[in-house]
Amino acid sequence: MVQALPKPVTFEQFAEWYPDTGVRYELHNGTIVEMNQPLGEHELVNALLSRKLIAEIVRKNLPYAITKNAFVKTPAAESAYCPDILLLNVDNLANEPLWQKQSTVTQAASVPFVAEVVSSNWGVDYGNKVSDYEAIGIPEYWIIDYLGVGGRRFIGNPKLPTLSIYSLIESEYQVTQFRGDDLIISLTFPELRLTAKEVLQQNL
Repeated sequence: MVQALPKPVTFEQFAEWYPDTGVRYELHNGTIVEMNQPLGEHELVNALLSRKLIAEIVRKNLPYAITKNAFVKTPAAESAYCPDILLLNVDNLANEPLWQKQSTVTQAASVPFVAEVVSSNWGVDYGNKVSDYEAIGIPEYWIIDYLGVGGRRFIGNPKLPTLSIYSLIESEYQVTQFRGDDLIISLTFPELRLTAKEVLQQNL
């Protein structure tokens, strides 16, 4: 069915084509990419971090919601990503033209925070998504590399489990890395009390 679509695929074609089969896909520069079934540890990292963030959202009564199946569409390239954790600012969804019919956001005001849990496609998380999330203007992007599989140019040598936080400062991402007992510093959740080890080892 993918082969029947013209290439490159536009977001509109991708959204119309998207099958209701339970298989997850993303659009990468006009190419439809099937997402692998995540490993068990991957899902634990995702679930436990989500729980911690939800606790902060409830405690501070923030207008945020976490979703796993919505898309973030880039402004220029024909790309649409489904982050492992997508934090939505509910107050801005009325301004999103694609939200009601396609569960898709395009504005930085709708997305204060995203997180990707690294798997075999780490190059996309450290490459395309960093530049695309920066172009959208998403204030904070976490890359949770719990297996330490990312390239050495991203996480150093020797390769160790690493949590990289990209914070938008003057329209550019600045990256800070956390490992072991380092206390995580988050601009979105400044009162979050959480170490890198607690996230990377699913120990919440």
